[in-house]
Amino acid sequence: MTPRQIGLIGSSWDKVLPIQEKAAELFYGKLFEIDPALKPLFKGDMTEQGKKLFTMLDTVVKSLDNLEAVVPAAQASGKRHAGYGVKDKDYDTVAEAFLWTMGQGLGDDFTDEVKEAWVVAYTILADTMKAAAKEDAA
Repeated sequence: MTPRQIGLIGSSWDKVLPIQEKAAELFYGKLFEIDPALKPLFKGDMTEQGKKLFTMLDTVVKSLDNLEAVVPAAQASGKRHAGYGVKDKDYDTVAEAFLWTMGQGLGDDFTDEVKEAWVVAYTILADTMKAAAKEDAA
């Protein structure tokens, strides 16, 4: 990731964080609209799930200039998600729902450059999680 991409993610995240509850609601609504088969993977309270999601994302965003610091947590999360039944293809669905949500939250501030920065960051995180899940399954 470039310093510019890290900055774009940080500034856009600062705009979405104040509306995180609504953003989480939008995200999960879109996720289940895209792939209703994912809904049974979420057994707990969705408000709590949204809080966990935003806490994890906030940690990642704040660590973008030192990604090595979040690799162990991302790997552990990937292993847990595999245990819940998450498949590689589901990461693409999550990406689509997440990018859509960011677009809703940021409006005109969700430029192509901001979107690309988020795609790069998400790809790094998702690839780390998927690799850890495969290691665990081997």
